[in-house]
Amino acid sequence: MSQIPLSVIVLTYNEEKNIETCLGSLKDWAAEIIVVDSGSTDNTINLAKKFTENIYSHPFENYSAQRNWALQNIAIGNDWIMNIDADHEVSQTLKDEVSAHFEKGIPDNIKGFMASRKTMFMGRWVKRGGHYPIYQGVIFKKGFGYCEDKLYDQHFVIEGESILLKGDIIDTITDTLTNFTERHNKWATLEAIDAINLTAQQDGTNTIKPDKNGNPMEQRRYLRLRYYSMPIFWRSISYFLYRYFFKLGFLDGKQGLIFHFLQGFWFRFLVDAKIFEENLKKGKKD
Repeated sequence: MSQIPLSVIVLTYNEEKNIETCLGSLKDWAAEIIVVDSGSTDNTINLAKKFTENIYSHPFENYSAQRNWALQNIAIGNDWIMNIDADHEVSQTLKDEVSAHFEKGIPDNIKGFMASRKTMFMGRWVKRGGHYPIYQGVIFKKGFGYCEDKLYDQHFVIEGESILLKGDIIDTITDTLTNFTERHNKWATLEAIDAINLTAQQDGTNTIKPDKNGNPMEQRRYLRLRYYSMPIFWRSISYFLYRYFFKLGFLDGKQGLIFHFLQGFWFRFLVDAKIFEENLKKGKKD
C-alpha cells in the first residue's frame, strides 16, 4: 500500500503496551506520524522513535487542550489530518477505504471523514447495546476541524460536509479492570462537571451542537441532552435496562455483561452521584 498525504496525530502518556500496535497500523499508509507526549516515564518515546522522528512534548491539561495545542503549534506537513489515541488501531478496511477516496480525489465540499470505533473489551468485540456503530470525526482538512472544548468525551468538530466510512477504528478499552474503573472514576468527575454546566456548554461556540436531524455526532449530542433532562439516578437505571435488554447487549456474552454494567450503569450512576454531591455542597435540591 502506498502512502497517502495524511498527517496522523497521536497523543501519548505511558503507552508502551499500546504504542507499537497503534503506530504500526499507520506505518506505510500515512505520510506523516506525529506523536505528542505529555511526560511519559516508561518506554513509550523509545518505541515511538521506531516509527517517527516527529515527537513533541507538551504538559497535559486535558485532552481537548492537548489536541488543539497540537493543531495550532505543530508544523503539520499535509492538508489532511487524522487524530487517534494511542490505544487505537486503524483497521485495514478503513485504510483501504480512505486510500481509495484520496486516489479518486476528494470533492471540494468534503471537509472530513467520520468513522465508528470497534470496541474490544477483554478480548471480545462489544457489538450490541447501542455501542456500535458510533460515528466520530477522525479526519478533517486543515483549517476545518478542531477538538471541542469539553472536559470529558471530547470529539472533533468538522466544519463542513463529511463522508461516513465503513471501516473502523479498533479501540482496545483497557488491559485490566482495575485500570478501567480507576480511569472511569476520574472521567465521572469530569462528566459531572460538564453535565452541571451543560446549558452554558451547548450555548458556546466550541462544541458539537445537538441536532435531532443532524449528523451522527450531532444526533448523539441531542440524545445526551435528552438523557440529562431525565430524573437523576433513574436515568442511569433506565439507560442500562434499555441498553442491555432492548438493544440486545446481553448477546455480547460475559464480557458484554461486565462492560455494559460498568460502562452503561455503574459509570452513569457514579456521574449522577457526583452531580448529587456537588448540588448538596451548593445547597441545591434535586
